Parts: sequence; structure tokens; C-alpha cells
Amino acid sequence: MKEMSVTELKDLMDSGEDFQLIDVREPNEYEVAEIGGELIPLATVPDNADKIAKDKKVVVHCRSGKRSANAIQFLEQQHGFDNLYNLVGGILAWSDEIDPNVQKY
Repeated sequence: MKEMSVTELKDLMDSGEDFQLIDVREPNEYEVAEIGGELIPLATVPDNADKIAKDKKVVVHCRSGKRSANAIQFLEQQHGFDNLYNLVGGILAWSDEIDPNVQKY
């Protein structure tokens, strides 16, 4: 599984490159802290695979990186994705390394 650090994601955001950011946390978590991703909770990923791009980089994140890894594993095995990156450390790493205003929970 391909991975991306939060600093690499920040660089990607700042570069203006076209990519998709998917947040697989739950809606209540998204309300507490978010970094601009499209919310597709993990349990709904199978029904929403068609909303995830196959023609550009897609970074998938959650709180710490475990649920996003599970989502990527499913999408790679069941739908043949090869353009997905797991955000190492998730929202917690983003808060620690990029933006301390993003609330930890």
C-alpha cells in the first residue's frame, strides 16, 4: 500500500495539483476536525466506490491511518484501484505537524 506523510499532503495541496482527498471517518468526527476531504464513512465505501477517482491521485485519511488503510485494501482488492495513498497518522499527525488548530479527539 502506498503511503503519504502529512507534509507530503500539505505540499500536494499547496502545489495546486489535481487530486482527491477522501475522509473515511464518521460524520460526528468530521464535525470535530476536518482538513477539506470528501466524507465517505468507512462503512459506506463499498457503496460509494464510484465516487472515488481512478484517473488521479487519491489520498485517503481517517483519525490515525487504520480505517483508511482498511478502505484502501478493500478498494484495491475489490475494485482494482492503484492510485490510492494512505495518509500516515491521519488527522492526529496533521494536528501535530501541520495545523495545531485542527482539534484532536
